[in-house]
Amino acid sequence: MLFFLPVSLANMALHSGFFVLCKILFLFSAFALANGHKGFEKFLQKRLSFHKPEAKEQWFIQKLDHFNGQESRVWKQRYFVNDTFAQPDGPVFLMIGGEGPASPAWMDHGTWLTYAEKLGALCFMLEHRFYGKSHPTLDLSTDSLRFLSSRQALADLAHFRTEMAETWGLSDRKWVAFGGSYPGSLATWFRLKYPHLVHASVATSAPVHAQVNFPEYLEVVRRSLASENANCPLLVKQASDTLVKLLKDPTTYDNITKDFNLCSKLQIQTESDSAYFLETLAGNFMDVVQYNQDNRAFEGAVGTNITIEVLCGVMADASLGDPYYRYAAVARLMMQTFSMKCLNVSFNGYVQDMTNTSWDGPAAGGGRQWVYQTCTEFGFYQSTDSPDQPFAGFPLDYQVKQCADFYNVSAEQLADAVAQTNEYYGGYNIRSSRIVFPNGSIDPWHALGITSDITPDLPAVFIKGTAHCANMYPARAEDPVQLAMARDHIFLLLQQWLKQ
Repeated sequence: MLFFLPVSLANMALHSGFFVLCKILFLFSAFALANGHKGFEKFLQKRLSFHKPEAKEQWFIQKLDHFNGQESRVWKQRYFVNDTFAQPDGPVFLMIGGEGPASPAWMDHGTWLTYAEKLGALCFMLEHRFYGKSHPTLDLSTDSLRFLSSRQALADLAHFRTEMAETWGLSDRKWVAFGGSYPGSLATWFRLKYPHLVHASVATSAPVHAQVNFPEYLEVVRRSLASENANCPLLVKQASDTLVKLLKDPTTYDNITKDFNLCSKLQIQTESDSAYFLETLAGNFMDVVQYNQDNRAFEGAVGTNITIEVLCGVMADASLGDPYYRYAAVARLMMQTFSMKCLNVSFNGYVQDMTNTSWDGPAAGGGRQWVYQTCTEFGFYQSTDSPDQPFAGFPLDYQVKQCADFYNVSAEQLADAVAQTNEYYGGYNIRSSRIVFPNGSIDPWHALGITSDITPDLPAVFIKGTAHCANMYPARAEDPVQLAMARDHIFLLLQQWLKQ
């Protein structure tokens, strides 16, 4: 395993701008480089316009159910191609789509294209079934979503790879899979389950171990905040604890409504109402930590420069009042950044959005689909159940209950599904070869990933001081040295493996 240590704080990329909130539940990013929580996401999917023409979308006929020979239905899956760097004897790169629309910006930008230019690779990107424009069914009903799973997605990749090899005359080429976050997990499992089809994989920020309760996420958030300022998570905890107490007294609701600029007077009638509000506010810190200083602006991300330093600076500003008011100031900063007039924290509204089964529904961009996958495969619920983190008020029970409310999946069925996922893929116990696992120390998702070498042929690249999927984004002059070194090391591994 290689540890890439920060040379100094001066090497950390600090910018003057703001940050977009991408997350696992509602990722509307490139190929779903994301895993986060739910909260601001439905408001924050703003995109900048690109002056360069986008890559042309193409369509592939895919089977609806790869595991039922009696199922004859098919559908059209979206994909993109970049043959700019392709050489007759070069490899084939396959970028794996995830829990959001596949962005054609990734056909013009990203570290994988730097590798492609050096290695003469032909590049494909395949959108994940049920996300973006890849609609296998007429709606997003629970009955339709039974065709949504990582196993079906891997079979999609296998069939796509087989057909493209025949169509393009690529049967003798070596294929390399790329993915970040959930697609990083898929890149791992693609090499694991279809070793005859993919020669190597780069599995960035990949949570390979499924887990119903994931309190470690917020533990890493605490440590990442403390790495900027030891008092920062303590101030956040004071603010969060104060708010939890205030929520028990309805006479405070008018003031809370004003302090956090809510769209309507705060109504706390159930524990879920309170949990949703508290989770939304905690999300400001969760998301900034997860993507701290990542270079996502090329895909149109708004507010990329709200960093851990910025948030901890607000929390340390005594002129704003006690920590509760600083916490509110963070929320207002995020709203201002994303041009939100007010903050909607209605849990009932969230339930209505998530139970809308239309492809035109407010959660059809990825929210309803991804939460279904968490309920039927992965868990990954970032609860406040650990005492070693600064937030409170959204326990595991609150999140598990949504599986029953949205999809009629019980807590027992969820637990069984997560166990089956680890049994099928092996969790941390991966037995394969030619897979590299880059992870960032700031990123909370490294807690479910591979951060030390399994074997010499299954190496980890643990990048100190960087966040989620940082090595996948385009390089820039101000990148920390350890990030540049990690990108170079991954390239050398690919060079070595492609010679085998």
